[in-house]
Amino acid sequence: MNIIIIEDEFRAAKSLQNLIADLKPDFRISGVYDSIETSIEALTKEPKPDLIFMDIQLSDGLSFEIFKAVEITCPVVFCTAFDQYMLDAFKSKGIDYVLKPFSREDIAEALKKVDELKKFFQKDELPDLESFLQKIKQPEGKSSFLVFKNQKYTTVPTESIAYFYIHNEITHLVTFSKEQFQLSQPLGQIAEQVSDKQFFRVNRQYLVNFKAIREMEHYFQRKILVKLVVDTPEKLLINKEKTHSFFSWLEDR
Repeated sequence: MNIIIIEDEFRAAKSLQNLIADLKPDFRISGVYDSIETSIEALTKEPKPDLIFMDIQLSDGLSFEIFKAVEITCPVVFCTAFDQYMLDAFKSKGIDYVLKPFSREDIAEALKKVDELKKFFQKDELPDLESFLQKIKQPEGKSSFLVFKNQKYTTVPTESIAYFYIHNEITHLVTFSKEQFQLSQPLGQIAEQVSDKQFFRVNRQYLVNFKAIREMEHYFQRKILVKLVVDTPEKLLINKEKTHSFFSWLEDR
C-alpha cells in the first residue's frame, strides 16, 4: 500500500512514519508534505496514494482546501485535536481519525479500521467537506490553558493570550499583561484547539490573537510586517503567499 503523510509538525510526522513502518513494514510511505500547496502538487502526480494520513490545520490553512483542488478517492485518516462531536462527522462517513497526541495503539487501530472499511472508501463515500468546513468554523475553541510556573499550576484564559510562539522547539504562551509560560503541546495542536476566527498562524513560529494586532506595514520582498500590542522576540513577518489569507481573516469579523 502506498501512503502519504500530510502533517506540518515535524515530530508528529516522524512519529507517524516510524509507527507505520513498525506496524506495516510492507507499506510504503511515498511522501511527507507540510502544507496545502505541496500536498496539492504531490497529489496531482502519479502514482496516486492508497491511503493518506492528514492533519486538519496546516501552516497555510485547513487541509480540506486540498479536496477542492484535487480529486481524492482513497481513504483518509485525519489527525486532529478537535472535540468528539466534530469527530463523529468523520466516523459517519467511514473515515477514521487519530486524536493528538497519538499512540502506537491509536495508529494500529486506525490501520485496522482502514483495512476493514476499505470497500466503503470510494469516491461517493467521501465526506461532505463544505458542510464539515462550516462545522469546523463554528466552535469558539478552547477557553483556557493549564500552565505550570514557579512550582504552581494555574489556568490562563484564552482571551487573555496575545500570542503563542515557538523558541528552541518549545511552545510559549504570552499574555496581554506580558506574562509568559511554556506549554507541552506543539503549536500546530494549539492552533487546532483555539478559535480560527480569533487566532491566526502568521508563520511556522507564531499564532496571534486578532485583538493583539496593532498595525501592519509592507516589508521587503512583498512581505507584511505585523506589529502587536505586546512585543515579540523577533519581527513578525508574513510571506507573500500567505498575505491574501491573512487579510481575508482580518476582514472576516
